[in-house]
Amino acid sequence: MTPPNKRYQLRWNLKMADIDRDAWDSLALPLSTPLLEWDWLHLMEASGSITAENGWQPCHLTVWQNSGLVAAAPLYIKGHSAGEFVFDHAWANVAHRLGIRYYPKLVGMSPVTPVVGYRFLMADRIDAPRVTRIMVAEIDRFCRENGLSGASFLFVDPDWAPLIREQGFIAWRHGSFLWENKGFSSFDDYLARFNANQRKNIRKEVAAVGRQGIRMETMAGSRIPDSFFSRMYRFYERTNDRYGIWGCKYLTRRFFTELAERYRHRLMFAAAFEEGGSRDPVGLSMLLNKGERLYGRYWGCEQHIDTLHFNACYYTPIAWAIAHGIRYFDPGAGSAHK
Repeated sequence: MTPPNKRYQLRWNLKMADIDRDAWDSLALPLSTPLLEWDWLHLMEASGSITAENGWQPCHLTVWQNSGLVAAAPLYIKGHSAGEFVFDHAWANVAHRLGIRYYPKLVGMSPVTPVVGYRFLMADRIDAPRVTRIMVAEIDRFCRENGLSGASFLFVDPDWAPLIREQGFIAWRHGSFLWENKGFSSFDDYLARFNANQRKNIRKEVAAVGRQGIRMETMAGSRIPDSFFSRMYRFYERTNDRYGIWGCKYLTRRFFTELAERYRHRLMFAAAFEEGGSRDPVGLSMLLNKGERLYGRYWGCEQHIDTLHFNACYYTPIAWAIAHGIRYFDPGAGSAHK
């Protein structure tokens, strides 16, 4: 614990398990993102996915007032830039050439998750600008005293960005893509925005999976079969293995299997089945849903099936989003073709 700052006491926590779940979620649950909630962050650590040994040392900053948690920041000491999806390796190379140590550094984000929404968690009743200044000052002190090159906050909530820029942080613009529901009544209603050739191509891609004997289904919450979670891990492994050293395989089997108990209420799967085959999916896309937002996360399949990737990760989730009144769909990091 650092010395008290008049009304506030600041603590550094080396694991989510040391922070009360209900206290943390009293700050995280009002946010639109599900990726800063206690269960998600804790499972990353408890499953052995995010650890000091693989370059992610949890080091969360919490702010207390009269024994109550009033603010928090999920933070990690990084020994490399892998798994961040911001590609700052050029900065690291320049630092090396100048004889400046770039690692370790402090990073604020939901680990290995390039999804917009990171911010400091704050109780409604406190002075957010003042507490932000206190937290940033403590982060600066912590970095200096522990030989960290600096702190970065990645994929930040656009509404929070101006507040953190006021503290001297420089914005790094990074491309991302967001689908917005303009009040569509159906997937066909959505396609009406496109020109005739585009509509024809999309409908052709949607129909292509059926012509290959594949049927798409969506399942959310309590309807998700337990078997999907271990199968999703297998597909996650296969997808990452395709990219070799460029893959981002951090999550363990335990992470996926324990999602069934701890985070099923936030999940939706788009599943591909062979017509007339078993009830084991040949492809899966795992997404998170909170309120009016849907987030694409992991995907994989048994073997290549033409157009299955776009059907499982884009077309089927968009159709589900329209049917369930979802306003925004973040399909995940990727190139402009998405």
